[in-house]
Formats: sequence, structure tokens, C-alpha cells
Amino acid sequence: MNAPGDAPGDGSAGGAANDDADGRPGNSEAARQPKPGTQTVDRSVAVLRSFEDAARQTPTEIAHRTGLSVSTAHRIVHALHATGMLAQDAATERYFLGPTTAILGRLALERMGATLLQPELTALRDGTGEAVSLGVRAGDEVAVLLHVPSTHPLRYEQPPGDRNPIHTCAMGKTLLAFGGDPVAMDEPYRSFTPATLTTRAELDADLRRVRDRGFAVNDEERLPGVRAVAARVRDGGGRVRAAVALQGPSVRFGDDRLPGLAEAVRAAAGRLTDLHRHLS
Repeated sequence: MNAPGDAPGDGSAGGAANDDADGRPGNSEAARQPKPGTQTVDRSVAVLRSFEDAARQTPTEIAHRTGLSVSTAHRIVHALHATGMLAQDAATERYFLGPTTAILGRLALERMGATLLQPELTALRDGTGEAVSLGVRAGDEVAVLLHVPSTHPLRYEQPPGDRNPIHTCAMGKTLLAFGGDPVAMDEPYRSFTPATLTTRAELDADLRRVRDRGFAVNDEERLPGVRAVAARVRDGGGRVRAAVALQGPSVRFGDDRLPGLAEAVRAAAGRLTDLHRHLS
């Protein structure tokens, strides 16, 4: 079960009277316009994030994936290429994430202390045999920072960079239960399986259970046949910034084994929190 996890004009300093690059005319309603420069940033981020779903793309493919015009996508891609954020395959002329992106990503992980937490995640995997992930909140999604694969042939894969809707996964419900910020999605929430929680009332009831027992369970809510259990990881200031999860096929995550897995992930989360305090 190698299952996978799951923008706007070039604002310029000239002000809102300029036409943007997609041909949308500017007007005098400056209060309704984004601040100068923010449209360019939003679009650049959208272009970079489009590579989460496709490893190599042409500017035209990027335009289709992001909703930008082809001319705008070309311009942003060329600018990102010049900075090393994107690189280009000379043979196919397709673009992919470049060395600057890799360096910044690695530095971000190191400075968050994430790479130093890897041995503890590996120990949790070795003790249970199941896949382990460390994730953080990214809006209404959970972004996977680190992943240690299961030792079993039948397993759940969730490589770093994967994102999951926050209401569908154990890490997401952990971050919601202890993080304080509610989801901003409109109801009904997107459904992936018959078990997906699709209303605020359903989700709130489950989050109360998470707070009561100290861990969250994903009971086939994102993918049929996949269960997970997660617990919170605090930073040096005591705030919940991350969650750690054990994930695997429901045939190995039965109700008889779930309490032991929950205890293992809670203990690991406590050790990760202690390590985080020493790193802060």
C-alpha cells in the first residue's frame, strides 16, 4: 500500500493605476488592490508550489496548474531560474526545483531542529515497525517534514513535502486540538472516504476526544484501509508546533493494537518535546 499522502498580477511600485501582466486593468480603487509587490510574491510562491504535484514542468504546464496566464508564468519562471530557485533540463527544456530551493529547504529544516529529531523518529519506527511522520500546519493542510518508512512490505508512504487536508489526518487533528486556530474551510469539508469528518460539529466532537486522551486517530478518513495515531510535539516555549504520527494499514492497526501504538507515539512525542527544549 504505497499510498501517497495527497495567485495573482505582478504588483509594481507604480501603484494601482498600472495594468497588470494578465491584462487586468488597474483602477483608482487602491484600497481594493494588493499592496505593491504582494501579487508578484503570491504568484512566485504559486509557481514554486506547483512542483509539489509535478517534478518537471514547462511554463505552459505551470500556467495551467496555477491558473496564471502563460506570459506571466514564463516571466516568473525565468526570474526564479535566474536565482537558482528553479533549474532547467537542457534536453527537455522542462523546469524543476533548483539548488537554491534545496539549500534553503535544508537550512530551514536544520534551523527548526527537524533533522536532529530524525534519530528519535527512527527509534519509534524500529520499536513499532510502522511508518513515522513529523508534520507541521500549513494553513488548512499538514506538511510532512520528515518520514521514516515502515519495515513491512505492506506500508504507507508519505515522503517529505506531502500535504494532507488538516481535517482528514491524525497529525492535523492533533494540531487543531492543541494549536488553537480553527480551520478556515467552508462546510461541508471535502470528503475522501465515508469516514471523513465533513462538518464543524463532527470535527469539534473529535477534537474534544483528542484533548481528553492526548492523541488523535485517523480511522480511514483520508485513505481507505489506512489508520494513524498522532501526538503533539511542543517547542521550547511550550507551544504546539508539530505532530508525530504512526501510520499503516488498518489490518495492523486494529483496535487491539491501537492503545499500544498510541502509548508509543505519546512517549516519542514527549522525548521530541524534551529535545526541542534543549535545541531552543
